[in-house]
Amino acid sequence: MSNNSKYLEEPLYEIWQNLDFQKKIVTADGDDIEILDPGTRDENLGGPDFKNARLRIGNLTFVGDVEIDINYSDWKTHAHNVNNDFNKVILHVSLFNKYMQPYVYSKDGRKIPSISLNDCVDKNLVKRFDKLQKEQKSNHNQLKCVYNQDKVEIEVKKKFLAELGMNRFHKKCNKVYQRLKELTFLKQKQINEPVIKYEMTPEFNSKEFYSDEFKDKNLWLQLLYEFIFEALGYSQNKEAMLKLSQHAKIEFIDETCVKENFLINAEAILFNVGGLVPEVSKLPDQEKSDYSVKIYEIWKEYKQKYDGETLSETDWTFYKIRPQNFPTIRIAGGVRFLNMLLHENLLNRVVKKIMEIQNLNVLAKSLRSLFVIKSDGFWMKHFVFDQPAKNEIRYFIGASRADEIVVNVLLPFMAVYFDLFSNEKHARKVIDIYNVYLQQGENNIIRKVSEGLGVQDLKNSTVYTQGMIELFRNYCSKNRCMECEIGKVAFA
Repeated sequence: MSNNSKYLEEPLYEIWQNLDFQKKIVTADGDDIEILDPGTRDENLGGPDFKNARLRIGNLTFVGDVEIDINYSDWKTHAHNVNNDFNKVILHVSLFNKYMQPYVYSKDGRKIPSISLNDCVDKNLVKRFDKLQKEQKSNHNQLKCVYNQDKVEIEVKKKFLAELGMNRFHKKCNKVYQRLKELTFLKQKQINEPVIKYEMTPEFNSKEFYSDEFKDKNLWLQLLYEFIFEALGYSQNKEAMLKLSQHAKIEFIDETCVKENFLINAEAILFNVGGLVPEVSKLPDQEKSDYSVKIYEIWKEYKQKYDGETLSETDWTFYKIRPQNFPTIRIAGGVRFLNMLLHENLLNRVVKKIMEIQNLNVLAKSLRSLFVIKSDGFWMKHFVFDQPAKNEIRYFIGASRADEIVVNVLLPFMAVYFDLFSNEKHARKVIDIYNVYLQQGENNIIRKVSEGLGVQDLKNSTVYTQGMIELFRNYCSKNRCMECEIGKVAFA
């Protein structure tokens, strides 16, 4: 529960303390509740709201604690059900109880009556909290153990976050390796996707792979191309970006696009395969740009050689996305990566840097710099086709997104690369880079978790921030508090 929630519940505390009810309060079973003593307000944010209350429920008198929430569901949302501090609660009070649930349960399994005040208080107050309830739906990143953090030593938090951060790294390595095996198998069998999903699974799953099978450089280029494009898509467009890279394969682009005009030719392929180029032959002249006409004409020639699938405009999301993150801008940035992969020896340069630069912090910065892409050409002044941007776009890929690519794509990719070719020294060095890497940006999950755990000083350290993401997605959001090393101590 947040400090803000406690503040917003103040009117409910006053109603309880002053017995300011507009009608008799009863349990779901119909037993009258008489408040003999509302109890003493407990200012400790981690415990029940009122201590030592005396209530007569039906014919029985109870002495214990009372917890007051806005919603019935807050009992679990705030993790009272796994907190020993709430084992003495005799009544749970909420303003809203959507499904009219009659009970909540303490950590020791005791059934506690739960009542709703919806019909017992001023209707204006109900309306106010109804509005609040809608607003709170957007605040779903709150940690349930936030007010129990003083129980948990900082070293416990750091150890568990670092462990989760490494687990997340190894998951990404496994994802890279699995896809490498798929690409290798497809090439050996001369199978085109998406046949893979239907025909190759039994044989593929039983196949044993050897490092000699992974020596084809084009496999590694296609692999890196796919993962970079997926990373460029963010959550809304990563699936479409991945499909685009799998449909318009790097070998086709390399064979089709001449080096001298690579950028415009590759853009023609990717924007047309992606289904994003307007049908310029049907547009009035005032809505056509020279660029749109040019890539449309280039594609008319290349289309005869292309036998893969295409996407449509409906596969992409533009709605509620910042213009600089539009898929058009990300594809433009991706084309620059392709040029670096095919014509500037990007993969060899990365390998060389890892082998030769000994200072890990210098190496980390050097890797980041490879993936910061400045804008140029048509997309420097456009977010979409045939509509100029108001302001010039400085970067296709900025430092924050470059960090994401290095951490989530490049380092797992290189760890697998070195490991498969028995270069244990440099595989270990990649992990060392991961452990010292400092990211320049943060997301909402990292911000919420670092604040909730009181570890804001760790929110730029990659191994810890990746641990925070893993913690939130696999523990906090799934209510696995008692499987979490931090939660076990917080709710002990």
